Amino acid sequence: MLTSLSIKNYALIEDVKLHFQENFTILTGETGAGKSIILGALALLKGKRADLSSMRNEANKCVIEGVFSIGAYDLQSVFEENDLDYETETIVRREILPSGKSRAFINDSPVNLQQLSTLGDLLVDIHSQHETLFIGDTSYQMEVVDAVADHQALLIDFRQGWKAYKKIQRKLEEVKGQQAEAEKSYDYNLFLLNEIKSLRLTEDFQETLEAQQQALSNVESLKANLGESIQLLQQEEIGLLTQLSQIKRNLNSVAGFGYQYQEIHQRLASVLIELQDLSAEIEAQEENIEDDPEKLEEVNQQLNLLYNLFRKHEVQNVTELLEIQKELEAKVRVKENATEDLLALEKELASAEAKLHQQAKELHGNRQKVFSDFQRKLVAILQQLGMPETQFDFNLSATSNFNSFGKSEINWLFSANKGHQLKEVKKAASGGELSRITLAVKSILANYINLPTIIFDEIDSGVSGEISQQMGDILEQMSEKMQVLAITHSPQIASKGQQHYKVYKEVEAGKTNTKIIELSTENRVEEIAEMLGGKQKTSSAVEHAKVLLAK
Repeated sequence: MLTSLSIKNYALIEDVKLHFQENFTILTGETGAGKSIILGALALLKGKRADLSSMRNEANKCVIEGVFSIGAYDLQSVFEENDLDYETETIVRREILPSGKSRAFINDSPVNLQQLSTLGDLLVDIHSQHETLFIGDTSYQMEVVDAVADHQALLIDFRQGWKAYKKIQRKLEEVKGQQAEAEKSYDYNLFLLNEIKSLRLTEDFQETLEAQQQALSNVESLKANLGESIQLLQQEEIGLLTQLSQIKRNLNSVAGFGYQYQEIHQRLASVLIELQDLSAEIEAQEENIEDDPEKLEEVNQQLNLLYNLFRKHEVQNVTELLEIQKELEAKVRVKENATEDLLALEKELASAEAKLHQQAKELHGNRQKVFSDFQRKLVAILQQLGMPETQFDFNLSATSNFNSFGKSEINWLFSANKGHQLKEVKKAASGGELSRITLAVKSILANYINLPTIIFDEIDSGVSGEISQQMGDILEQMSEKMQVLAITHSPQIASKGQQHYKVYKEVEAGKTNTKIIELSTENRVEEIAEMLGGKQKTSSAVEHAKVLLAK
């Protein structure tokens, strides 16, 4: 509920702070006094876009602040979703700066207008004659019936399932699209993949082949050079190994003459061992060299294929070509695994659809069950409000496709006159009738759901006398379950409030100001008497006012 509202530098208001009680509050005043300013300020707290022209003094900041007691509204999840600190006493503030920029805060945390609007709609419900047009909106009509049917848990479960169902549908279409695309290019991708895989690539594949190509292309040169090297190493008497062996023997003879000679002898012995190993290796390599034209041809073909694949796939090395191979394997796999994936998704979709069908059927049935009682209550209230021949019906029909309400759609049918054909509410009801229908609907809903603070702006427009009295009774009954604020010109309605504010204008220092004061019991008698009989406030009007307040 709204506990207080502070307005500074807005329209004709310089600075005012209002404190509200939890039941029924009345705001009265002459036409043009500024009652609509209260609604404008609250609209800003609900996320309406700010207008610099609404500032009283454009040189100063405009500040609108509302304090709400929200412990009974179960709004923790809304605060969590918007990353806001939850407080049972929540402060919503809107500022319009002289620059024209606007800022909004919830519990001192900056928020955008979308966040402000989301919370504002859950805290304050404003109804003017223009805004009663929503009663003709079929989505709102369904929401009302669902509230009376009291199946919110089932509806939430259905909507979560429907969201998951649509996600599966999108995934299924995506897989089908991938399959169709893969089908088109499958043969070509498979050919490219097999072409690469035929080489059995490894990271050192290119280096190994190029080394083999060099060796096989230079067999004669290799044999000649290796053979000559072996001869120079191993030739008797003049071969390098023979001569080094002789030097080793000579050094061995002097090794005992000093440490330095022994060290030279050991180093030469090491060199000789290494050279002997090297000679054996060269000889082994020379013996393994064979002229193999067929092998050379095979190596050349593999290298040519490798180089061609480099050009075809626009890569520079084997590593990049291996990445291409992985990509082609993934594309081919889509086609090869698509049937299995499709079957799994179709099975999952069918299961989800069957559950949704069952839930939608249950929702549809629940709605049909409450129509009779809801219709009876609605007609009874409208008869109280001066519409004795009211007829109401609910055109609930099944749809072929799912929607956010299951597989149902609704249209309220209405006639204010007996014997006339029922038509859609938005086409058949006048503005005054829409106001009364709105009031009747809200009064019924107050018994089923925890409504936010509701503000009725001149809902009594076009009615008077006994009907106003009945309207006041209904508003008073509603206020037993929720906070109700009513801006009214009706003395009958005004007399029902537990709290009464008067809005008036006065000129100070040549400037018009809107003032708002809370009326005492005595002041209320005077205000209601004035509403009854004008400025003169006759004794009969005063007595009538006292009678109204005493009821």
